Amino acid sequence: MVLRKEFFDLPTDMIYLDGNSLGPLPVAAKARVSDMIQNEWGGQLIKGWNASGWMAQPSRVGDAVGRLIGAPTNTVVMGDTLSIKVYQAVAAALKMRPNRRVILSDSGNFPTDLYMVEGLIRTLDQGYELRIVAPEDVAGAIDERVAAVMLTQVDYRTGRLHDMDALTAAAHNAGAVMIWDLAHSAGALPVDVARCECEMAVGCTYKYLNGGPGAPAFIYVRADIAPDIDPALAGWLGHDAPFDFDLGYRPAAGIERMRVGTPPVIQLAALEAAMEIWEAVDMSDLRSESIALQEVFIRHIETRVPQLTLVSPRDSGQRGSQVSFAFDQGYAAMQALIARGVIGDFRAPNIMRFGFTPLYIDEADVIAAVDHIEVVMGDRLWDNPTYLTRQRVT
Repeated sequence: MVLRKEFFDLPTDMIYLDGNSLGPLPVAAKARVSDMIQNEWGGQLIKGWNASGWMAQPSRVGDAVGRLIGAPTNTVVMGDTLSIKVYQAVAAALKMRPNRRVILSDSGNFPTDLYMVEGLIRTLDQGYELRIVAPEDVAGAIDERVAAVMLTQVDYRTGRLHDMDALTAAAHNAGAVMIWDLAHSAGALPVDVARCECEMAVGCTYKYLNGGPGAPAFIYVRADIAPDIDPALAGWLGHDAPFDFDLGYRPAAGIERMRVGTPPVIQLAALEAAMEIWEAVDMSDLRSESIALQEVFIRHIETRVPQLTLVSPRDSGQRGSQVSFAFDQGYAAMQALIARGVIGDFRAPNIMRFGFTPLYIDEADVIAAVDHIEVVMGDRLWDNPTYLTRQRVT
């Protein structure tokens, strides 16, 4: 399963445990982007929209992403950012349940999802409420007042994993719309949106899918409801016939109506090349290997580095593809590790995160990373003014 040498361009002196934040550069993406810039943009200019299929990219790449999340063909489209896709999904869900006024989420959700809902509520000004509960309390909080349940399947801090099937069923039993954020799931573990029957799902592609910084987000809409979704962001490319230049908006058929603006063709070229890697990957095998690596990491850390406290679920079936430990000086400790070539990241207030992607990480990498962590913690290398000063990105 470890494909690093063949498929990824990673520094040889680095142990990269941060694919849960930004995936590494696929070798194929370099050639694909170069070709797009030189031969398509450079050689074809505006002809590229037709000659090279730029206009069809969002749907074509959407189908490739859809295969990893269990989505049927023509139910996923790419474009914009994850924040925009969250806004689209929640706005559509509220229109589907016009007599309900509660959007339910949890305290483990990524803040931008909550921010977008807060902004939507202010814009609508119709008495909507964002109700935030503890992750373990979500199921009990779903009632007949809830219009939409919006959750991130894998907690970005701890890696805690929601039961997607059970919570979707609970939402449907209460008559609510279910929206999943798969930012930390797509490419990390098996997902089946068709089986769970959620109405919508969104996610980013720069983490486990290795689409590069700023890679476009995706949105899935269940096929049976897509023809009736009323897009809150009625963009030109979500129009049924954008080049008729009608002054009035008429939504495109199905998932195409969830397109908004001009697709980021260069970024989509990189992502499309990255998605070719997944054609040879069995997600069940990848999940098994990820868990095995996590278990090795946890066992060695708890044996050799008592200064760190596990905050991820101990049960491997209840966490995604990351392991998080708490340490009061976690930011400085992570900076000291990065200086030694072990790349993880930090999330406030005290979380050190480590991602495990068997596409380019093996057990030898894990053991070597623990060796460095043991030195950093045991010798207090983190207690250095250089490491204690926060940078803008943590």
